[in-house]
Amino acid sequence: VQWLLENYETAEGVSLPRSTLYNHYLTHCQTHKLDPVNAASFGKLIRSVFLGLRTRRLGTRGNSKYHYYGIRIKPSSPLNALTDDAQVALRQSPSTQKRLKPASRVDGVEGVDGYPSQGGTNVDSAQQSQHQQHQQYLGDITQGLPDFEDLDPKGTPLPEGVLEEDLDTFQDMYREHCEAFLDVVVNLQFALVESLWQSFWRHPSTTDVKREEPSTPTSGIKELGDDEDNEKRLPKVKLAILCEYEPVVAYVKSCDHLLYQTLVEVLIPDVLRPIPSSLTQAIRNFAKGLEGWLAGSLSSVPKKMADVKVSSCCAFAQTLRRYTSLNHLAQAARAVLQNTSQITQMLNDLNRVDFANVQEQAAWVCQCDDHMVYRFEQDFKLTLQQQNSLEQWATWLEGVVDQFLKPHEGSENYPKAARQFLLKWSFYSSMIIRDLTLRSAASFGSFHLIRLLYDEYMFYLVEHKVAKAVGASPVAVMGEVSHNIPGVPAPS
Repeated sequence: VQWLLENYETAEGVSLPRSTLYNHYLTHCQTHKLDPVNAASFGKLIRSVFLGLRTRRLGTRGNSKYHYYGIRIKPSSPLNALTDDAQVALRQSPSTQKRLKPASRVDGVEGVDGYPSQGGTNVDSAQQSQHQQHQQYLGDITQGLPDFEDLDPKGTPLPEGVLEEDLDTFQDMYREHCEAFLDVVVNLQFALVESLWQSFWRHPSTTDVKREEPSTPTSGIKELGDDEDNEKRLPKVKLAILCEYEPVVAYVKSCDHLLYQTLVEVLIPDVLRPIPSSLTQAIRNFAKGLEGWLAGSLSSVPKKMADVKVSSCCAFAQTLRRYTSLNHLAQAARAVLQNTSQITQMLNDLNRVDFANVQEQAAWVCQCDDHMVYRFEQDFKLTLQQQNSLEQWATWLEGVVDQFLKPHEGSENYPKAARQFLLKWSFYSSMIIRDLTLRSAASFGSFHLIRLLYDEYMFYLVEHKVAKAVGASPVAVMGEVSHNIPGVPAPS
């Protein structure tokens, strides 16, 4: 607070980019070896110090930036010597590449497994050590969230009682909400996610908790989602109206896809890399609770918005479940691929499979080129014989996908061709497994494990290639799929 007062002052008719202010703060923290709080918490601090400060997006649509309006750097401040380029370079330097922490934690709320702990106010040292160990397996988060598109009405008339300033306010608040979401997940404080949702969407329980526990000290929940502050900036009545407004619904959908894709890449940056089983289980527990937490938090939100939110969340949870399963299979298969005797047995059993008969039976269903299938068969045997690593197998599998989909690149038919490839791959591999079963192959168990892994990894590869082809994120692609499936649950 003292640093803010020494370097900034209120002034009419001037503004500062929000990112510039935050970069100044990061510079200050690095110089004095302090742990910075996240951008959302820093924004709340600034508004509490400089009362009446407003947030606006300045610039043309598509090239605008968040600004604090009514504040400037003091003429005597040394911050005037810093250029934006220097600030950005400093923010991205190795010495500042540490994960941001929420301003404070909720004592006794969160264990590293994403569920409540019983440790009281003292964090168990073993748990803290495990938490630090888990952090090294997470992806890089130094760049934070990607830029969100502007909330553009695109000519759609504003609802009655809603001003254009309300759209700007919602846009600012939702960005801050997503930044806070990212921070609690990066810090593996999964149990705080439900509180974030409840606070932003004004779930009645958040007000009840505050009324029943007036003596509760300021905590992470308060920092991450201040109901009183939210209500002042955007009343609940207007929030409900905006939830029925199509441009706002589309904006939230787009932001959620970007947020969830970022979270997937942070939690599971490499699906093949070995990670501790405790971290895998924590992520799976998190995924298991997500849909229920969100549905409960949206109980008073209009159905149009709730459906979009739940659809994106389902895709996110499903992606986490699939990727953790894929990672588990990868570690189990790694042991098989490194075992010389098992590889030898697999080769012997594979050479007894009647591939001509398999191709004859599958040809009518799959209608694949015989030469391509034969080449894949020979490549598979050769790769197995060379006792390649899991990473080398992954490269081979991607090559198979690329060869099959190459004729469809740039075509509108690409997504359909990709799905057809998965079906054909699955059908062929099931025919081979059937042949091995009928022959009572000694290596059947190893083949079954490898087949499960390769099927999952093929799905992963195709999902990413389709997303790239259509110009969307994998989570967005899966979100569209779940949105179109009848029976996908929505909150009541």
